[in-house]
Amino acid sequence: MKVRPAAASLVFVLTLAACADAPVGPVAGDGIDHGTAHDHMLVRVAFEGGFTPIEWTYTNFPTFALFGDGTLVLPGAQIEIYPAPALPAISSRRVAEPGVQAILEHALDAIATIPGDLNDLGFMYVADVPTTVVTISAGGVDRTIRAYGLAELNERPEGMPEEEYRARIRLQELVMKLGTLDSWLPEGSLGVEAPYEASAARLFVGKYREVDDLPQEPSPWPLDRALAAFGEAADDPGFYRCGVVEGADWTTLHEAASRANELTPWTDAGTRSTILFRPLLPDENGC
Repeated sequence: MKVRPAAASLVFVLTLAACADAPVGPVAGDGIDHGTAHDHMLVRVAFEGGFTPIEWTYTNFPTFALFGDGTLVLPGAQIEIYPAPALPAISSRRVAEPGVQAILEHALDAIATIPGDLNDLGFMYVADVPTTVVTISAGGVDRTIRAYGLAELNERPEGMPEEEYRARIRLQELVMKLGTLDSWLPEGSLGVEAPYEASAARLFVGKYREVDDLPQEPSPWPLDRALAAFGEAADDPGFYRCGVVEGADWTTLHEAASRANELTPWTDAGTRSTILFRPLLPDENGC
């Protein structure tokens, strides 16, 4: 069974409406200036660390990622079955410029009073919980703030500085607000939900470990390059190798993976392997 941090189980239910293609270059004028490129990250909320399996670390996905052209990417509806599908459910939605401006306004307002030396809010008397990572790049601001155990805070712990406590409250409110866009964004600025179509993915390949009493139908490795030599050693003690598949190869592999689950043995040249799939966001590349 996959282990998911409680904070990462926030369900983002959003409703979006289609909008015209965004222009190239920064948006200026009466609104907040921001880059409009498809790979320019405006606002991201993610989780890292905590007492979680290495498999969760490798496949962990941001809970909110807004890009300059109005593309919004976030987790889709998760099917609670075991074994889970090989490919994670990821949604893509379109946010028109009035909606982008409203999101940026709230995000920048949330960090406006957080001192520049408080980019790491790590003061908490709890162990093994995730760190919430909020990244904002717009309006002349380019900042990433990490808050350990953000969702665990109910009241100011003894010894926590008042400014850090208030910063945590502001970040908590922002994360929750980003999870309810349909209730406050300008009417007509949200488009319909659709599956996110990544152009590439990270693959974490390891020796197959069979689960007792749960045999799985094998899936042939569909690419020309040998699976046994795929990728380079990842950051764990050596069990997984990481590599990137993109373009036509990813299209081919995506089709095969859509019929597989997380326990499927991938076979190539007489060997069986486990593969973890992590589709890449527009601003991500490599391992």
